[in-house]
Amino acid sequence: MPSNQSYNPVTAKKVALSLLKRFYGYDSFYPMQWNAIECALQGRDCVVLMPTGGGKSLCYQMPSLMLDGCSIVVSPLLSLMKDQVDALQAMGIPAAAINSMQSDDENRSIMDAVFARKIKLLYISPERLLADMGQWSKDMLISFIAIDEAHCISQWGHDFRPEYTKLSLLKARFPNVPVMALTATADKITRGDISTQLGLHDPQVFISSFDRPNLSLNVLSNYTSKRKLSKIVDIIDSHHGDSGIIYCLSRKSTENVAESLRRLGYNAACYHAGLSSNTREEVQRKFLNDEIPIIVATIAFGMGINKSNIRWVIHYNMPKNMESYYQEIGRAGRDGAEADTYMFYSYADVITLTSFIAESGQKLINNEKLQRMEEYAESTVCRRRILLSYFNERFDHDCGNCDVCKNPPKRFNGTEFAQMALSAIVRCGEQVGMNMVVDILRGSRRADIAAKGYDKIKTFGVGRGSTFRQWTSYMLQFLQMGLIEIAYDDGNHLRVSDYGREVLRGKPVMLTEPEEPTAAKKKAKGGEKSAKPHRAQPTLFEKLRSTRASIASRLGVPAYVIFSDKTLQEMASLMPVTKGEFLEVQGVGEIKAERYWLEFAAVIKEYKRNLIV
Repeated sequence: MPSNQSYNPVTAKKVALSLLKRFYGYDSFYPMQWNAIECALQGRDCVVLMPTGGGKSLCYQMPSLMLDGCSIVVSPLLSLMKDQVDALQAMGIPAAAINSMQSDDENRSIMDAVFARKIKLLYISPERLLADMGQWSKDMLISFIAIDEAHCISQWGHDFRPEYTKLSLLKARFPNVPVMALTATADKITRGDISTQLGLHDPQVFISSFDRPNLSLNVLSNYTSKRKLSKIVDIIDSHHGDSGIIYCLSRKSTENVAESLRRLGYNAACYHAGLSSNTREEVQRKFLNDEIPIIVATIAFGMGINKSNIRWVIHYNMPKNMESYYQEIGRAGRDGAEADTYMFYSYADVITLTSFIAESGQKLINNEKLQRMEEYAESTVCRRRILLSYFNERFDHDCGNCDVCKNPPKRFNGTEFAQMALSAIVRCGEQVGMNMVVDILRGSRRADIAAKGYDKIKTFGVGRGSTFRQWTSYMLQFLQMGLIEIAYDDGNHLRVSDYGREVLRGKPVMLTEPEEPTAAKKKAKGGEKSAKPHRAQPTLFEKLRSTRASIASRLGVPAYVIFSDKTLQEMASLMPVTKGEFLEVQGVGEIKAERYWLEFAAVIKEYKRNLIV
């Protein structure tokens, strides 16, 4: 396409699908991908929210291929830039990165290639961009600007970075260049703040489903350190040869857990901010290249890791909020194949995290977010429903792929209780918090209830028949299922969602009675076994994985850059042996088929011969 001003929707999609098949090896876009791509091609600003593994990168890579000139991709980490550039170059797409790890001559050579219009995507950090932008001449044809990890710009975001706040200068300097802000984790408040902080012009907002159905979600409560290690060993053994991450709260824990695993014969390394930069880089390199399969790390590890074949993630301790938890488990199964996630939870974690919050800014909202995390860990509601509800996504059925769904509690029709609570919230003008609603329903004579006239509303006292503990449990379930939301930016008052209004009109809701603490402890000891992931033709898969590792080692790139696990699984199932058959495998583009099909075909042919024998 020559420019976004000659945009033709029919032609554009045909061109995009052709490029998708040629370079990426896929026949169709994920939901919302084409919407975001089309917005950029039309020259409009947009905000894109997609889960990790949901195809976020393609949203800016495709318009970069289709528009004249070079796209600027602002990325916070050098490791992420290198990862993306390696992957694009492996597909035959001209991409490069400017960073401080390269010499001035290397960076100058890359910029010369940009001015010569030989580079389609230029990756750069926000600091480097702001330092260099004033030196860019008008001869540099910028077609498009993408800002990755855009939640970093918002103080409401879980990973706020001050340097991101200056990126509004981009829109001032290049007012006619479309800007796409992308993130995998942003609640409703952060989403609005991203647009404002970047100075975007009437941006379209595209929100893909945050559901990652290939991830199993499991919470393991009240484990001692000894039992934790035993369980971790079971998980690793059930994922023989697979890569995984264990997240810990403290540096000391990462060292202790990694050392314990090494003593048991497992190839594990620790990663935290207290290690030297050279050590961290070496550990990360070996993990990306499958030389070390197990990383035990603090949250210092992982942002920007594009490794698609991570098959499991364990939280040794409960994370501080749902955003961090979602982002960290999202590093598993990015290729779409099955992956397992586990979170160990104990009250000691809550105490530790509360002490961290006491020393931080924004204590009130951080405490609220920690409470939501604690409620998630203790819940008897489908965990996927809770997680998606937190990101304001409606999900009104159980997922079948979490520990709660696999060991469901007894439920009852709680529609009447839901209608009582929702009606009370609406009649109070949605200006009350959770405890206030419970007290209103139970007919409390608190002075502030009478002062505001809440004792006069129709639903005052209608819930006297249930205890405070029962009502608190029901309210948490309403929150976790998405019937109500907390307005963190308005005094933590409750809001009734569209789903909640449907319940008010009669849509049924199932609830769980709160368990007694003793029963909960007994239950926590059960349900520990996790089924091993199913893989088509595992023997052939392992042979293909070994071939991939050899090619990757020869080329000096991570194995998943060659092909993802999911692509290898499809190869193991379809067993292609001709170049044409290889091109039918999802994830095999023209360049990769040309480069690698002979080596993989040889393995498959040998496997087929042995089957016949």
